[in-house]
Amino acid sequence: MSVHLPAVNAALNGSAAVLLLAGLVAIKSGRREAHKRFMFAALAASTAFLACYLYYHATHGSTKFNATGVARTLYLALLVSHTLLAVVNLPMVLRTFWLAHKERWVEHRKAAKWTFPVWLYVSVTGVAVYVVLYHFNPQSPLP
Repeated sequence: MSVHLPAVNAALNGSAAVLLLAGLVAIKSGRREAHKRFMFAALAASTAFLACYLYYHATHGSTKFNATGVARTLYLALLVSHTLLAVVNLPMVLRTFWLAHKERWVEHRKAAKWTFPVWLYVSVTGVAVYVVLYHFNPQSPLP
């Protein structure tokens, strides 16, 4: 059975988003250990996504969005914002985790206030890019 790797990538991004939200709820309710577990799980999901994404694009290349006009403009805006913030997100996430590891809690909280919304946006828009590209793309590569 063949695995459709873009769907796996979307599932990993969606999982990361859910885990991030669970981590936020945990820390807001004072459950630090649960927060830590959720954030490490979100990091694992995002890391698995990145590995699968790089493998897929190295072996299959890119999939073109075939729509024109407003639909294409909206898709490209989504894709560009997702891609640019994904690039920025990686060092932000690593720094935020490093600060937590060093127990530099004041700096960690300050970093997390920026990292969390960027990471969540990248995870959610990753799912949106998949849905648009593979389910709303004229002449989509899916059967």
